[in-house]
Amino acid sequence: MSEQTSAVEEISWADFEKVLIVAGTITRVEAFPEARKPAWKVWVDFGPYGERKTSAQIAALYSPESLVGRQIVGVINFPEKQIGPFRSQFLLTGFHTAQGVVMTAIERPVPNGTRLA
Repeated sequence: MSEQTSAVEEISWADFEKVLIVAGTITRVEAFPEARKPAWKVWVDFGPYGERKTSAQIAALYSPESLVGRQIVGVINFPEKQIGPFRSQFLLTGFHTAQGVVMTAIERPVPNGTRLA
């Protein structure tokens, strides 16, 4: 077992259930020139949870045109966060790579607001 693996703190099922990780569809993307790192302003329809917006550092790998209509995975129960002049309302999940952040995507369509099981 690597040092990194052994240092991971275990959580309970109850801890996991507190995190609201849901599917949503990107409805709008705008430039965010005020961001310190290249980012887009992204609006997502989370079905029964409504439309929410975030700042996402995904500009290295995704154009606005390639994002609209895609389903993503978001954490929607973190507190809102002020990012420069913009108020982020959820976390768009992804994986950091040398080329940029790769979004967590959904393999086939599910209803917006569907919770990760």
